[in-house]
Amino acid sequence: MRIGTARAAAARWGEEHARAESGFRGAYFSGSTVGLPDGAELSPFSDIDIVVVTAEHDPPAKPGKFRFHGALLEVSHLSWDDLSSADDVLSSYHLAGSFRRDTVIDDPTGRLRGLRSEVFPRFAERFRVRRRCLDAERRIETRLAAFDTSAPFHEQVTAWLFPTGVTTHVLLVAALRNPTVRLRYPAARAVLTDYGHADRYPELLELLGCARLSARRTGHHLDQLTRTFDAAARVARTPFFFSSDITTEARPIAIGGSRQLIERGDHREAVFWITATFARCHAVLAADAPDLHVARLPAFREAVADLGVTSTEDLLHRTDEVIGYLPRLRQTAAEILAANTGITD
Repeated sequence: MRIGTARAAAARWGEEHARAESGFRGAYFSGSTVGLPDGAELSPFSDIDIVVVTAEHDPPAKPGKFRFHGALLEVSHLSWDDLSSADDVLSSYHLAGSFRRDTVIDDPTGRLRGLRSEVFPRFAERFRVRRRCLDAERRIETRLAAFDTSAPFHEQVTAWLFPTGVTTHVLLVAALRNPTVRLRYPAARAVLTDYGHADRYPELLELLGCARLSARRTGHHLDQLTRTFDAAARVARTPFFFSSDITTEARPIAIGGSRQLIERGDHREAVFWITATFARCHAVLAADAPDLHVARLPAFREAVADLGVTSTEDLLHRTDEVIGYLPRLRQTAAEILAANTGITD
C-alpha cells in the first residue's frame, strides 16, 4: 500500500469516527511516516499514526492499532492543554516534529494550522533544539529515578529499558531527525555515522547489553517471544495503554518487523523492541492468565539474562550506568548540533 492511500484511509476514519467524539478539536499525523511522500510504499512493518486532539483535560485511553480500509492505523488522544503554545511544543521533543511539516488531517478551529505556522519557522533554531535534547535527557533521568524495586520483574525491565532507549532520541533530536520508536537504534547508528562518531554507537548497545549478542541468540529469543506473544494476544482482556500492540493486527510489526531486522543483519538493533514486547506480553499474562505468565517466564528471563540482567540488583546497576553515561551523551549531542548545517541561530 502506498502511504498516500493509507493517509486517505486515516483521513476517512477521522471524518467518520473522530469528529463524532465529544470534545473533538482536530487531528494530525505523527510518527515514522511523517515527511515521507504519498507515493512511497508503506512498509508492512509500519502503521499510520494519528493524534486526535480533544478538549478534555484527561483524554480517553488510546484506541491503538486497528485496520481501516486496509490500512493499519494507530490512534492516540492528546489534550489541547499539551498544545497550549508554540513555545511549549517547540520545547517538547516528542511533539515538535509533527508540526515541522503540514501533518494536519482535520482542523475545525484552525488552531492546529496556526500552531504549525508558528512552529515550522522556529523548529531548527539552535536554542530550541538544545531544549528538546534536554527534554529527552530529563525523560531519561526522571523515569530512571522512578524505578520501583517492589514491582514485578517484567515491569522493572520495562522501567529500565525505555529510558535507556531514550539515549538514542537525544542524538536523533540533535540531528533534526524523527525520534522513532521501534527503529531508534538503527536510526541513531545512522546519525552517529553521518557525523563521524560511528565509534560511539557500540556504547549505546553496551548500555542495552546487546553489543556482543549473536544473531542466532536473538533469533532464538524472537522465536520464544512469538510463542509468548500469541498466547498473550489470545487471552488479553485487561486494558493497558499498549494493549493494541499485543494483538493479531499488531503481530506483523512486533514479530515480523523484528524478524526483518535480524534477517538484514540488524539483530542487535532488534533487541530493544523484542525485549519491550516480551515485557508487555508478561504484563498481559500476569493480569489475565497467571499460569501462562509463570509458564512463559523462563523464556523472558533467558532473553534478559543475555543482556546481563538476572535480578533487581542488576537493573539498579544498569540504571546507574545510564545516568553515568549522560555527560558523554550530552557531549556527543552537542557536537552533532554544532556540526548540523540545518541548525539556525
